[in-house]
Amino acid sequence: MLTSLANIFRIPDLRKKVLFTLIVIGIYQLGANVPVPYVNFAEIQKVSAEAQSSGVLGFLNLFSGGALTRLAIFGLGIMPYITSSIIIQLLATVIPKLEEWRDQGAIGQKKLTQTTRYLTVALALMQSTGLVYLFHTGGGGLLGTTQPVDLVLHYSIYRAAFMVMTLTAGTAFVMWLGELITQRGIGQGMSILIFANVVAGIPTGLNAVLLEGGRLKFSVIILVSLLLLVLIVFVDQGQRRIPVTFAKRVVGRKMYGGSNTYIPLKVNQSGVIPIIFASSVLYIPVLLSNIVPSQAFRLWVNSNITPTSLFYILSYFLFILLFTFFYVYVAFDPHQQADIVRKQGGYIPGIRPGPPTERYLAHILNRITWPGALFLGAVAVVPSVLMSFWSITAYPFYGVTLLIAVGVALETMKQIDSQLMMRNYEGFLK
Repeated sequence: MLTSLANIFRIPDLRKKVLFTLIVIGIYQLGANVPVPYVNFAEIQKVSAEAQSSGVLGFLNLFSGGALTRLAIFGLGIMPYITSSIIIQLLATVIPKLEEWRDQGAIGQKKLTQTTRYLTVALALMQSTGLVYLFHTGGGGLLGTTQPVDLVLHYSIYRAAFMVMTLTAGTAFVMWLGELITQRGIGQGMSILIFANVVAGIPTGLNAVLLEGGRLKFSVIILVSLLLLVLIVFVDQGQRRIPVTFAKRVVGRKMYGGSNTYIPLKVNQSGVIPIIFASSVLYIPVLLSNIVPSQAFRLWVNSNITPTSLFYILSYFLFILLFTFFYVYVAFDPHQQADIVRKQGGYIPGIRPGPPTERYLAHILNRITWPGALFLGAVAVVPSVLMSFWSITAYPFYGVTLLIAVGVALETMKQIDSQLMMRNYEGFLK
């Protein structure tokens, strides 16, 4: 392992990519700790720890590396970009124009990327407006605080507008940083930034669990975490390979085709996208509680829509199952895949091209998605169930953190490994 790590810095091109990625992560962490103007920094420090552990905004705060509760320049993080990417990907299945762009290759992908950027800025503008108002009114229970606190100094329309523009510009800058990592660094840019955020919060979160639960409960949680870590790696690497054979054809004097390949279907095909979907849906009642003039509804939301409540855990698990199937069938359309195989002159041995191939792919996809969805939901809620049973509220998103950290680390290691193997060096993966 140490030899393979040293090989990274022996290759000039790879060394530059790794160093560039680390520099961009450093810039992002700097912006995540610089608060926007007109923020009551003393009050921010008081409510930050409580908001991270028990507030409903804790999940969004996880993805921003704690920048959200600090009202930092990069407070929104990359969540607007992730949300807009998901929206565009889903709309591409129902809007003919977006579907046409998706099928155009590189040119269409460029148009979709540009549309995603515009939608990101629009979402950031709306979210930052809501957050500035939220922090001004004291959160209405969303921050996990018992008493409303005005976190904006001398609130006015002009100051609020300036804060909104600063947060929106910070989101656009984060989006640019993520694309820079993808183009010039190592790994997928947005995933690397998420990885940096969640990993940065692990030591603080575990220390809070230790202080609140004691050594025995902390040790049990660590043992469960190690078991989940092994299972995450095992399931993430698992895939079903569907063989595909391409028929031989003669063009001029040359013969083409006759090769065998396979379609890889991962057990965890959707990654952490269903978790983001489920959290977004459970966030809707929280937003409605600030609009609906009902004290009973607001009290119900504050008592039930918390990461360690039984209602939240069960709803979270069911939504993860639902969105896993939904996203998998959007990302891997059996009809589209069967049509691609048929147009390329290929077939699955023993299966006729066309509708039989489509039904076969749908059957296989359904069989491997069930264990993947159950595993994803279990990993997301098992640490929360333990902490809820022991009345520990310090770090309720530990399962999500493990999924993200391990998934992104494996994908990045695969990219580094391919770079090393291409230059005849021994890689990480055996």
